[in-house]
Amino acid sequence: MITPIHRTLRRGRGALVLGLALLLPAALDAQHFAADEDLEVMLHYLVEDGATPGIVLGIIEADGSTRVLTNGTAGPGTHPLGPRSVFEIGSINKTFTGTLLAHMVARGEVALEDPISKYLPEGVGAPSRNGVEITLLHLATHRSGLPRLPDNHTPSDPENPYADYTVEELYEFLSGHELRREPGAEPEYSNLGMGLLGHLLARAAGTSYRELLRERILDPLGMDMTGYALEGEIAEWMTKGHEDGDVAAYWFATEAIDGAGGLRSSLEDMLRYLEANMGPPGNELERAMRAAHEFQAPVEGPLSIGLGWMRREHQGRTIINHGGGTGGFSTMIGFDPELGVGFVRLTNTSEFPDDIGMDFLRRGPPLAIAEVEVPRETLETYVGTYEMAPGQFMAVGLGEDGTLTVKAGGNVRFRMYAESDSAFFLKRTPWRFTFTRNEAGEVTGVSADLEGNRRTGRKVR
Repeated sequence: MITPIHRTLRRGRGALVLGLALLLPAALDAQHFAADEDLEVMLHYLVEDGATPGIVLGIIEADGSTRVLTNGTAGPGTHPLGPRSVFEIGSINKTFTGTLLAHMVARGEVALEDPISKYLPEGVGAPSRNGVEITLLHLATHRSGLPRLPDNHTPSDPENPYADYTVEELYEFLSGHELRREPGAEPEYSNLGMGLLGHLLARAAGTSYRELLRERILDPLGMDMTGYALEGEIAEWMTKGHEDGDVAAYWFATEAIDGAGGLRSSLEDMLRYLEANMGPPGNELERAMRAAHEFQAPVEGPLSIGLGWMRREHQGRTIINHGGGTGGFSTMIGFDPELGVGFVRLTNTSEFPDDIGMDFLRRGPPLAIAEVEVPRETLETYVGTYEMAPGQFMAVGLGEDGTLTVKAGGNVRFRMYAESDSAFFLKRTPWRFTFTRNEAGEVTGVSADLEGNRRTGRKVR
């Protein structure tokens, strides 16, 4: 079942207004994302095709309005899937750690260039190379030289890999590790490094990471359905994660890894977080959030990094985002700070093969083309497989509801909308297709315009 829910946000006030809001025609014209009925089709296809058991998509438009759409199931024995359903958000957790770092820098509690040795207990070694020490900034930008994961830990339960990695093991690793490169030299994504950063910030503040996060971010934003422990309403609304179609074990974190992952959250809470990251900052926390977005280090090509947040340059725009994945969940948050649009996407599967949300964020509103009715018997002639290049095929199908669909690589299916009896376009991406016929009227091929990349294909069956 798909449930579209309209809400409005008061930008800069940290408040999510839960009443229903009617979108006026002018607001609809200004929408960056597709209309509800089109998004519903996209989510339905993803669930029906087995990309995920369930998906929740939250959108913030430039006028501050929000939309929430859901499809599928939260898993056996759970509440129906909705905006209050709780998911493991994986590495999105790292953006909270980057924000905490920016917040503490603004207060003068730490400095970006502080060496990690300043915050480690006496007797714990801090690895360095050629006299270059690891700093807090190196940890926040994945340029510490530390590996993705520590090599001194064998989890007691491989399906719950971080549940028993202790702070003592972290200290043991740091004291004995030799860096392969100088800190700051090259990027290497490190869960270990971000977990260490969270721990060091907590030590600097004289508390635990979880308490620091609750005090500085979660409580000020009213994120009551976000936390690490499976208890209370978080446990009641927790969805079941899946891997390869089977229910997966939940992941748990420790103080040594809390800064990198382990958080659970609902879409309602994540929309509060997204809102606070967008628009003019209105308080100390929101100013720290904007600082965490700022460029700190290059990664590769158009990709760079702020404090925890990933930054991608696209056609003169900067898109801020971060994804998350655990043993049973795949999540994504992204926004364009200049346009003031963003999304949160939560799924209860470990491998989600689709970029819905990011596609609209990168490419903008759907093509504004008038749709026409095409008889079903005409649509049936287009059904088949088209060879677009040697070994590359495009499948066109027709649903029971009379809608033409296309799979152009992978298992992601898109609905095709008619602009004439032979020309079609997509609302998910700015792609257009024109089918060709021979003198006998038989469909022989298709011409495709894929964002300026023109391809032709022949119908092979």
